[in-house]
Formats: sequence, structure tokens, C-alpha cells
Amino acid sequence: MTTKEGTFLVTHADEDSATLRDVADSQVLTLSENPGLDAGSVVEATVEPEPPMEVTYAVVEIADERTIPVETVDLAPTTRAKELAAEQSVGEVTTRERAGEGEIHVLTVPEERTDAAAEEVVDDEATRSRAARLGVDRVEVRTAAGVVSVRYLPD
Repeated sequence: MTTKEGTFLVTHADEDSATLRDVADSQVLTLSENPGLDAGSVVEATVEPEPPMEVTYAVVEIADERTIPVETVDLAPTTRAKELAAEQSVGEVTTRERAGEGEIHVLTVPEERTDAAAEEVVDDEATRSRAARLGVDRVEVRTAAGVVSVRYLPD
């Protein structure tokens, strides 16, 4: 049996089972039993395939479980984010490393779609998965007309 150690986003959880997605390689793993995980949480765990078919997995160890909040805040994007947005076309995304830890993504969207785009970012599993891969503690979404700034931040 080959164990797999990594950071996983819990994409589905019910009383009987859970589904994990590895944030490094996007592999999806189905757990045959749910050891108490909640959908949306991030776990650092070791799992192993269950014999004889090895199509479902069992948790060997959970080193850490946490939730990464993703929320829209009532703050405008920074001056730098607005400058980046002004340099790109509608529909483009610019990614920049933050000084220190994390990243900033600036999306330029049609002005009338700003709020909807921000909601999509907040609801998208990929946002939480990226946050887990970056090792940050929270995600802050800021908006201005035609600009959505996604800040992946340490605590």
C-alpha cells in the first residue's frame, strides 16, 4: 500500500464519507469513512488506499485541520491593485507576491459584474484550495468598480 501525505481541501463531507482534493496536484480521493471532517476545511493528513481494490482511502493520521475564511471586506483595493487593473484588459488576472507571505490577484471585470465576480471568487473552491497551497490563514476580497482584488494573507 502506498500512503499519501499532503494538504487536502475537504470538498464534500457527510456522516458516512468525505471527499478530499490534494491542493498540490488536484488528485481527488474518496474516504470510505468520515473521521469527523467538515466540507470546506483544510487538513494536513496521511491517507492510504484500502484493499483489495484500493479505490477508496482511509485516514492514517490528521496532523492539522483548519478553516480558511474567504470573505468580502468593506475596503477598497489598494492603490497598487488599482494601478495593476488599469494596466490590463477586462477579463485579465494579474498575480503578484505580497511582501512577506501570500499573494494578491487582481481581476479586471465589467463594472456591472464587479459584485457578482467577487461573490464567485468567495464561493469558488479553487480560492480556498489556492489559499491552502500557499499556506495562508485567510483570504480577503476587495472591490471597486471593475476591479476585484483577492488577497491571500497570513494571520
